[in-house]
Amino acid sequence: MWDFSLGSALGMMARTLPFILLRMAVYFGITLGYILVTGAGAGVGYGIGGFGDEEFRASTTMWGGFAGFGIFGAIMYWVREYILYIVKAGHIAVLIQLIDGKPMPEGRGQVAHATAVVKERFPQASVLFAVDQLIKGVVKAISGLVRGILTILPIPGGQQLAGILSAFLRVAVGFVDEVILAYAIRTNSTNAWMSVKEALVLYGQNYKVMLKNAAWLAIIVYGLGFLVFLVMLAPAALVVYLMPGAWAAGGVVFALLFAWSVKAALLEPFAIACMMQVYFRTIEGQQPNPEWEAKLEQMSSKFRKLKERAFSAGDATDAARTDMSPS
Repeated sequence: MWDFSLGSALGMMARTLPFILLRMAVYFGITLGYILVTGAGAGVGYGIGGFGDEEFRASTTMWGGFAGFGIFGAIMYWVREYILYIVKAGHIAVLIQLIDGKPMPEGRGQVAHATAVVKERFPQASVLFAVDQLIKGVVKAISGLVRGILTILPIPGGQQLAGILSAFLRVAVGFVDEVILAYAIRTNSTNAWMSVKEALVLYGQNYKVMLKNAAWLAIIVYGLGFLVFLVMLAPAALVVYLMPGAWAAGGVVFALLFAWSVKAALLEPFAIACMMQVYFRTIEGQQPNPEWEAKLEQMSSKFRKLKERAFSAGDATDAARTDMSPS
């Protein structure tokens, strides 16, 4: 059915508890921020609405809430690089320690150790973010290959099936990009771009195994996320009720935010731990296949850009070594 161990993944999460707590603080904090700023915006709108009739007040309250929600969303857009850098990549670094059976720093030292490892591989958050965006583009191209195969097969309703599968794979491959980052961190290479390129080729040549397991994890994670959403509808509706004015859709929006925070804080690291098990076990003893590298280069402009960065970074490293060598 699937190739990962649920018990092993849960054990890895338990052993990286400091990072799980950090993720919970960050993602639940984001949700709370959305609620507070949206509520503040609604309150300002409610106050402005006092200069008009009830219909005017209801309108200003609603637009005030939307404005608060949008302002906080813009703030989160700018800090997303640092969340990836400190929270996600740091957690990956300590999960790699467990995969490789290395001793695990305990307590707060675990976070400090992971941060140091990530900074060694990616000195700047912007570099890691750029790598992550390129990875996402290449992974989407590989999942698009599956859709292309289904489209040309003589299957009744093949195009419709391909469309449904493609939409599902877009959800499933969200668990893959961080596994590629894990390979780049694990190899200890001075050229992270080259490591990512190799990791993507290895992923491509094993895409059937990887996508099958990603699909199962998507069902598990989003199924649990939907249950969280249903449970959170009642408290979210209470939060909206306590806000100035009534925002009919607010309960659903806040329930979705609560479900997202649980997914990001608890369910995503579980899925990544599972995918890391599958990926590193599958690629063990393999070398990147030149045919698959050529195929990725042909189908994805993101991969071509990644390859260019890998070779330019390699040339820069070689030049630095030459400058440091004794004359």
